[in-house]
Amino acid sequence: MQDLTIILSEHLGLYYFFIILMGVLLGSLLNLIIYRLPKMMEHDFIEEINAFVLEQNLTPAAKITPPATQPINLFFPQSFCPNCKHILSWWQNIPLFSSLILKFKCYYCHSTISSRYFFIEALTGLLLFVCAYHFGVSWQAFWAMVFTLFLITMTFIDVDHQILPDSLTLPLTWLGLVLSVFGIFIYPTTAIIGACLGYLCLWSVYWAFKLITQKEGMGYGDFKLCAALGAWLGWQALPSVLLISALLGTVIALGLRAVKKLEPGSPISFGPFLALAGWVNLIWGAQISQLYFNLFKL
Repeated sequence: MQDLTIILSEHLGLYYFFIILMGVLLGSLLNLIIYRLPKMMEHDFIEEINAFVLEQNLTPAAKITPPATQPINLFFPQSFCPNCKHILSWWQNIPLFSSLILKFKCYYCHSTISSRYFFIEALTGLLLFVCAYHFGVSWQAFWAMVFTLFLITMTFIDVDHQILPDSLTLPLTWLGLVLSVFGIFIYPTTAIIGACLGYLCLWSVYWAFKLITQKEGMGYGDFKLCAALGAWLGWQALPSVLLISALLGTVIALGLRAVKKLEPGSPISFGPFLALAGWVNLIWGAQISQLYFNLFKL
């Protein structure tokens, strides 16, 4: 491993090219997870309800019929057009290039394919490059990339469905705690306190808002994501994460309302702002802390 690190350090251009290439390929995988994981969760939820109805001998009317589609998971079926359901050939599924070659249209039905697939592939390549450039050839760079992949996936699932799956938030939390044992970014005490405070901060805001307004201001997935960020970044980073995410959320919400894209009282996902604030703190946390320190001195 040490020899490989030395070789890559001497050939940074090759290292960065490899990271960007892997990022683009992984971005294609993230597109698949973002599209399919919520559908898998919906199917499992319906199955659980129907099993409960059967177990409790409730009326058949209480049973929910699952969507009339073939079973779907992360491995089956192969990638297909969301409109005509035609299975894509290998050359129609090359990250970035296929979208450009096909001009963002399905080869079979010519329906428009969302440019977001292209965007997520490009974004993943870019953010992984930033991680590699910032941390160099190191274990920190590797785990920062893993952290980034989790956050990208959760961001777009939350945008689409306003959910943050436990299957993503909980493993991210535990992974942060385990890495702290090896001192990758922070140490165990800081990580454990960060995870606890991260959850409790938003949990407290949730209940205070609910008691005052009788409305739910956010979901439990936001608490768990904040706990995960605390486990990775430490409790000291939480004020910065919460401040940045709150400011971003406020600005975006006001902007959407100004252009009539968001009605007053309509919910807006908070997870993407938490994810962005957490990623920024992982990369530039020291600079942000120094900025706060300088402002405080003034």
